[in-house]
Amino acid sequence: MSEVKISAEPRTEFGKGGARRTRRAGKVPAVLYGHGEKPKHIALPAREFAAAIRKGGANQLFAIEVSDGTQVLALPKAIQRDPIKDTFEHVDLLLVRRGEKVTVEVPVELTGEAAQDTLIVHDHDTLSVTADATRVPDHLEASIEGAQPGVQVTAADVKLPAGVELAADPELPVATVTAAPTAEQLEATLPEVEEAEAEAEAEVGEETAEAPEGAPAAEGAEAPAEEQRTEA
Repeated sequence: MSEVKISAEPRTEFGKGGARRTRRAGKVPAVLYGHGEKPKHIALPAREFAAAIRKGGANQLFAIEVSDGTQVLALPKAIQRDPIKDTFEHVDLLLVRRGEKVTVEVPVELTGEAAQDTLIVHDHDTLSVTADATRVPDHLEASIEGAQPGVQVTAADVKLPAGVELAADPELPVATVTAAPTAEQLEATLPEVEEAEAEAEAEVGEETAEAPEGAPAAEGAEAPAEEQRTEA
């Protein structure tokens, strides 16, 4: 994987307030650490960082140039996202050197088509591997071509690029091929599903039923805004 050059600025504001201001400025709060160095707090350009992660994945190698003159190589170690806005909240970056071995989690992609009338159960979407910090693959591949029900793909079956070693248990299941349910089996389970849905709806209805008129509010409940203004 080729490295991506990205600029950064030292970050002097910390805490939730400082992080919010950093994000409002179009930057991602981040911290650089590793090799016994004192953690360095920086801010990365949000758009450039997001584009690099979209293209290279979560193991994208960054050549970071900080405005104070610091130049380092780093790999994302932990990325926090906002699930609603789909933005980056914070990034932990691990300092690495050329030629250094690192152990990372790499996504596994299944290739090929299993036999007809089968279902594929993904047991693990990533595998732990050890590789040169500058040669971490963006994904690994495992074939399910023609696989019959009962076949299990393990970590040992995953193709590894040259220089990449498996760090996970070779017997770790990656995917399992099962027989697809027949129409009769699906019809047999339909009444159970409908019954479960009806029970769930009934429970929700009971919980959301209106309280009797004049009933006291629940303990700890906030007063309406108008009442709060009156009491203030």
